[in-house]
Amino acid sequence: MKTVPLAPYEDDEGNRIEYTGPPSEAVQITFRGRDNVARIHADAHTRSLQVDFNASNGTFELGANPKRRGFAAQVRVGQDATVRVRDGVSATAKVVISAVEGVTVDIGEDTMFASQNQVRADDGHPIFDVRTGERINLARSIHIGAHTWLGWGSIVLGGVEIGEGTVVGANSIVTRSLPNNVIAVGSPAVVVRTDIAWERPHLGLTEPFYKPHSSTVKKSKYWRRTDPEFSADHLVEAHPPTVRPQRPVSTARRSVTRARRLAGRLRNALADRTG
Repeated sequence: MKTVPLAPYEDDEGNRIEYTGPPSEAVQITFRGRDNVARIHADAHTRSLQVDFNASNGTFELGANPKRRGFAAQVRVGQDATVRVRDGVSATAKVVISAVEGVTVDIGEDTMFASQNQVRADDGHPIFDVRTGERINLARSIHIGAHTWLGWGSIVLGGVEIGEGTVVGANSIVTRSLPNNVIAVGSPAVVVRTDIAWERPHLGLTEPFYKPHSSTVKKSKYWRRTDPEFSADHLVEAHPPTVRPQRPVSTARRSVTRARRLAGRLRNALADRTG
């Protein structure tokens, strides 16, 4: 096992770092196998990045970040797997990203992570059906479309595709694919609104400090209607009313209740007479 900082690198096992920018101790790359490659754009910008190649034939790619938006992550790349982080991706705190067993995690350009996010194409440990011995939690690829906003604590699991321009709410767990330009919340995440667009200017830090209309921000290229193939029938109310069905009271239960009441009256009557 070898851990090296970000700089051009190649070893006798065929592991290499393809990078032409200045050296950085903020990026640490660990090689455990052979023939792994980390391709990092010279104009990438990261506050803290750990990439761990668990096995062999893995690939990690990090794109340019010309606007100097911070990106931080803890990345695991397993056997024959690929993790691709495209241009302009940012993160408030470290994102946990995991891909093993030949799958790919592809994060689209201008994606914005909040804090405590995870993108996990695998579960970390195998689970088997005890009757057949078959594995039931195979690793599956993930594709996150461009200009996706993943709120605080949200998690994306294997087999998911998220369309560009979508917002995933805080603490949501995405277990199935989402279309473009929607808001999805919950565990599992469900679509609660379509035909939305979001922009990066911070409500508290970027003027104007009131933004009641889209005219107050510069529109990005991601303003689109949600794919018409996504039916409105799939929409779920953000806070559906909770209706608790009343339990039917059985005839036997009513009889027991009446008997107890009658017994209580008899006891009171006897107490009055003896008193």
